[in-house]
Formats: sequence, C-alpha cells, structure tokens
Amino acid sequence: MTAFIIAIVITIIAAWLIIKNYQAQTVLLLAGLILLAITVILYPEKSILYDKGTSSGSTWLDIFVFAKNSLSTQVAGIGLIIMAAGGFASYMDHIKASSAMVNICIRPLQLIKAPYLILALGYICAQMLHVAISSAAGLAMLLLVTFFPVLVRLGVSKAAAASMIGLCAFMDLGPAVGTANLAAKHSGMEAAVYFAHYQMPIAIVVMLVVSILIFFTAKYYDKKEGHEVIIQNAIDPDAPQEERAPSFYALLPIFPVVLVLVFSPLVIDTIKIDVVTAMIIGTLTAFVCEIIMKRNFLACCKGVQVFFKGMGGMFTSIVSLLVCADIYAQGMQKIGAIDYLLESVQNAGFGFTSMTIVMTLLVGVTAVLTGSGVAAFFSFSGLAPSIATKFGTEAVYMILPMQLMAGMGRSISPVAGVIIAVSKAGECSPFMIVKRTMIPAIGGIIAMMLTNFLLF
Repeated sequence: MTAFIIAIVITIIAAWLIIKNYQAQTVLLLAGLILLAITVILYPEKSILYDKGTSSGSTWLDIFVFAKNSLSTQVAGIGLIIMAAGGFASYMDHIKASSAMVNICIRPLQLIKAPYLILALGYICAQMLHVAISSAAGLAMLLLVTFFPVLVRLGVSKAAAASMIGLCAFMDLGPAVGTANLAAKHSGMEAAVYFAHYQMPIAIVVMLVVSILIFFTAKYYDKKEGHEVIIQNAIDPDAPQEERAPSFYALLPIFPVVLVLVFSPLVIDTIKIDVVTAMIIGTLTAFVCEIIMKRNFLACCKGVQVFFKGMGGMFTSIVSLLVCADIYAQGMQKIGAIDYLLESVQNAGFGFTSMTIVMTLLVGVTAVLTGSGVAAFFSFSGLAPSIATKFGTEAVYMILPMQLMAGMGRSISPVAGVIIAVSKAGECSPFMIVKRTMIPAIGGIIAMMLTNFLLF
C-alpha cells in the first residue's frame, strides 16, 4: 500500500509538470529514477536490474546502470525503427516525393462538385496517406499547402477545411509509425501483422464513422456561422507554382510500406524485410531516382544527409521520450505499484475489459492535456503487457485501443501542434478547431472501442 501511494503521488506530480509544459523526457526520467531509488531504500531485497542486466556491485550505481541498459535496449530496438522512419520521411520531404503523393491522391477529389462530400472523402484519403507519411504535423502541413486551397475554392469554409486536416492523423496507422511499432513490440508480433490483422479492421470502421460525422458537422457549423458556399475554380491560376517532383515520385513514400507488408507472414513468409531495412532500401531507391533525374551526383549525395539529420531529430524528440518513459514504467513495476493495482482491481471485481477501458481513457486524457499522442502512449504502454499477463490475456487487446486513442486524443487537444498549425490557416482559435473536431472524434472513439471488443 505504501509503495502504491508513493507511486501515485510521483505520477500525479509528473503529470502536472508535463501539463505545465515542463520537458516530458526530463520529468519522466526523474520520476523513474526516484521510484528506483525509493525501491532501493524501502525494499532492499528487490532487484532493480534491467531485464537480464548484471549488477555493477553497488545497488545505488545499479540505478544508473538501469538507465544505461534501457537506453541501449530501446535505441537498438524500437528506437532504431523510429529513427529510420523519421529519416526516410525527412528525405521524402526533401526530394518532394511526399508532395507528389499528396497531389496524386487529391486530384480525383477535385472532379467532385459537392464540397462537403469532398471534405468527408478527403479525410479518408488523408488518413490513408498517414500510413506512408508518419509525421502527423508533416502531413498536415502538406495538406495545408496542397488540399486546403482546393477545399476553400470549392466552397468549404476555411475553418471546416482546417478542422478536417486537423483530423488527418486521427489514427496512427502503419508500420512506419512509431507508436504502432512500439505497440507491435509490446504485443509480441511484427509491425506488418499488427497493422494488417489488428489496426486495419478497426480503422475501416472508424474512418467511415468519422468521415460521415465530418460531413454533417462541417455543414452544421458552416450554416450556423453564416458561411455561404460559393464554388470557384479548384486551382487558383494566380497561385505561385513551386518546382514539382516527377509524378512517379509519388510511389516512393509507400515503397518501404509495400516491402514490409509483402515480405512478411502476410504474403511471402520465406523472405523477411523489417522496417529499418525497408527504409534503407527506400532511401537508396529514391537516391538513385534523384541521380537519374538531376544528374548531379554531388548534390544528390548531400541530399542524403537529410536522412541522417532526420534520424537525429527523431532521437531528440521521440526516442529520448521512449527511453525516459520506459524507465518510468519500469520504476512503477519495480516498486510494486502495478502488482498492487492489479490485485486491488481483481479483488474489486474489475475484469480485463474494464482495465482496458481505464488504460485507454488514461492515454486519451493525457494526449488531450499534453497535445502529444506519442508522449501519452509511450508513458503508459509499458504497463499493458504485465496487466494482460496477470489476466491471462494477449497484450494486443489492450495495446491496440491504447495506441489508437493516442492519436485520437491529440486531435481534440487545443495545445497539440497539428491543431495550432491548422487553426492559423483556418483563421480561428485552436478551441474553435477542437469544437469542430470534437463530434467526429468522439464518434470515432466510440466506434473504435466497440469494434475492438466485438472483433477481438
């Protein structure tokens, strides 16, 4: 009981500091180290070694050895996947392949003359683009440059168009997304299997529900605010024309995703290509395309440096958070707080379904308050496998709704970077954007939870 109370107090303080915009990595790292230190003081008989790590000979030094082992384990595993995906995404932006893919995908939508139908279909298109473009903020900025002007000229209000783009990464889908890779790791399966067998069946239902709600919500708020639908030319002839990549570059961002899905137990199980290998192949393929198109070997070689800078950026922003969240989660387990919580829940009659709902809502609330789906999921995902084991259930059934909820909570957070970015384009406050995304988001959350329990 004492350990549980201490852990709860430290967790509340850490959550409050993160909400107050203190650096999440530092807060989680300190919280984890404090929990380990308290474990050493109150429960000296307990081991605080990380996994199968060896002791330094000093229990107090083992706390820092623990941090080192967490860093080496996470960076060599899931961290490397996240960094490779981030580097590949940066290189795709650099060579304008991401823009080419977005342009190809939105072109058919311009032929439809029903603006709110385009808005609803645009969400589905944007959500599927997120499978290849892993950064929610990066995808939103691409859509603001390419799709937003089209929607506005077709008669949709700026606020409605911006709100739909704010929902473009409502679900973090695909093998290239960091949270999905971590979820697959905790579930003990390959990212391709997690995506195809677990994410997609739920994603199809959620996308349909969210797109329908976007259609009616946008019409309602536009009418309420007195917006008049005036259809103009879809493409502004006076808009500046930037240098565009060749059309076939649109295939480059999805090439690694195709490799991962094809060379996996889903299609060809005799050959296996992991995410990192696929990202390297994809980058080198794009490099060859650049040489052929630009015929400037020196410039193309310099361009590849963007890949490595992107990897470094992902380490700074996401992988460091992953490591610190892992130390915090392990600290919670070492001190015995998780075991006590599970025993109390089981004695109170709570089942696995109830615990899944609680953990999912916890991730969602954290994502709303912090504006970061990554921080929310990474902070609590490490607890799910041990909870599932206690109930004798597969971890994926708890991990899946938690992972999807991380992106959903971000979409209704007024402090999320993607919401702030689209609010500027929509010429309204982030709270006005959230007001428009709230109904589709709640509908999507309910659809996700119900589908998860019905299917799995």
